[in-house]
Amino acid sequence: PSRPVTILVGFAAGGITDIVARTMAERMKDTLGQSVVVENVTGAAGTIAAGRLFRSAPDGYTVLIGQWSSHVGAGALYKLPFHIVDDFTPIARLTIAPLWIMGRSTLPAKDLRELVAWLKANPDKASAATTGVGSGAHLCLLDFAIRSGTKFPLLPYRGAAPIMQDMMGNQIDITCIEASQSLAHYRSGKLKAFGVVSDKRWFITPEVPTVEEGGVAGASMPFWHGMWAPKGTPADAIAKLNAAVIAAFDDPAAKKRFAELGHEIPARDQLTPEALRAHHQAEVDKWWPIMRAANMKAEGQ
Repeated sequence: PSRPVTILVGFAAGGITDIVARTMAERMKDTLGQSVVVENVTGAAGTIAAGRLFRSAPDGYTVLIGQWSSHVGAGALYKLPFHIVDDFTPIARLTIAPLWIMGRSTLPAKDLRELVAWLKANPDKASAATTGVGSGAHLCLLDFAIRSGTKFPLLPYRGAAPIMQDMMGNQIDITCIEASQSLAHYRSGKLKAFGVVSDKRWFITPEVPTVEEGGVAGASMPFWHGMWAPKGTPADAIAKLNAAVIAAFDDPAAKKRFAELGHEIPARDQLTPEALRAHHQAEVDKWWPIMRAANMKAEGQ
């Protein structure tokens, strides 16, 4: 590149996707030989930023870092002028973080089996918080309810911070949330962690079982990130951006930062553009039918 590269992020500064983007940007600039600037374009679950990318010149100078909510959930929820898979060029998968089922510390249940039993004994009485309609938290809790045979109302919040505040204040019973955001509250005993929504335990808290180990089969929803360019971006630009991603992940400081966050770096064979496209399509194929069966709609649509 002969000028700075811009990374669009559809979520607020200081959030987990923004942290991932800024960590990547700091290392990618060394490989690209140009500054890499992060620009937060918030709103509509990340789709306003995706719209910016869709309208950007396909020259490699504007890319976007998104995640499950912006590139799976929002694609089914909003009426968009683009297709979230077909109208963008994948660059690379980025970090993967677990979601986990959490509850207030005063819940009588000690583990996931007891939580399911308590929910079944109190149908429609427990309160469960999400970070909005169609969010990862929403789909995680909906899938958990279906798989566990439980029923509870889903209450939309504006973000993870107010959910945790209300859970610590005993106003909300459970949620499904990105684990690194709530790790400190778990470690302090202010919140309970009942199960990791993944096919393996989280390396940060190996003592917390997976939801499947807790008796709810098939529950797995890794919270993944990816990087995309506009459709039609030349192959050589995509190759250079992909190489910069791989070099960033090889950087010891970046590895340390992501380990501190509790994020996993994909295996090298999963860092190709083709691997991101295949994974993205598989996630859409899995979750969109569930969302449509639940008749999910964005506010005002």
